[in-house]
Amino acid sequence: MKIKDLYTKGPPVLSLEVFPPRRSSGLDTVFDTLSKLRELQPDFISVTYGAAGSQRDHTVEISSRILSDFEIEPLAHLTCIGHTREEIRDILQKLSDRGIENVLALRGDLPENEEDLPDRRDYVFARDLVRDITANSGFGIGAAAYPEGHVECPRIEQDLQHLKQKVDAGVDFLITQLFFDNRIYYDFVERARKVGIDVPIVPGIMPVLSASQIKRIIYLCGVSIPAGILKLLDHHGDDPREMERAGIEYASRQVCDLLENGVPGVHLYTMNRHRQIRQIAESTGLAGEKKSRCGAEVRGGCACERL
Repeated sequence: MKIKDLYTKGPPVLSLEVFPPRRSSGLDTVFDTLSKLRELQPDFISVTYGAAGSQRDHTVEISSRILSDFEIEPLAHLTCIGHTREEIRDILQKLSDRGIENVLALRGDLPENEEDLPDRRDYVFARDLVRDITANSGFGIGAAAYPEGHVECPRIEQDLQHLKQKVDAGVDFLITQLFFDNRIYYDFVERARKVGIDVPIVPGIMPVLSASQIKRIIYLCGVSIPAGILKLLDHHGDDPREMERAGIEYASRQVCDLLENGVPGVHLYTMNRHRQIRQIAESTGLAGEKKSRCGAEVRGGCACERL
């Protein structure tokens, strides 16, 4: 199944993201998490890709098991930085041999030391990867979008033009980086439509579950932290249990507002956690057969009204 077709049907699409373990010994833990996430009946699950392909075999294995064992459509992340075209073709062939039909095409993070990159760089931008996939395979292609702009791009409008080039190269749908103020997403979609980007733009939501997580997000992602999140940190930062509860509520409110405003779906960054993601998906009406635009059919009302 091509994931792009999911966004033309019925209720909003629920998608989840998991990441491979650093070591093979951790694969059982990932599959245990997946067995619990399966109960939410997600439409697809994406699997991240290690820096410079360090976990690519795990990505292929997990994606394959998601399809064969859990009967859920996988979206395999594929980064191109540091890879040759031959290596990319080899990875795509492995995915195809396992029945995987969709990839999320990414440039990938540059190493801290540019000297760590191979001398031969067949790919510079994600759009180069998208063009190769489009020309040489029948994969459905997703890509990343940055509502607040990519950290390496000095101007938002320039970043939007780069995104349009990526979409024009063959992207079927976009999944955004995390954000904590829905107005940022709505403004981004409006600007994207004005420059001619017409594919589904799916909001990516990550619940804040700890004070240390906020610090990592600021450092790694460069996203803005609104007053609401800072208040959570101020009130609950020293109480891990309360911080987690408040973070789940905040994410649930985000999801409810997005659904009420007609988004094509919601992509939840699970951080390989299932209990917290279940709470968000069930309280907002995203999970299971009773999917609705704002959860009104689930447990007597939407989380927007109860949190």
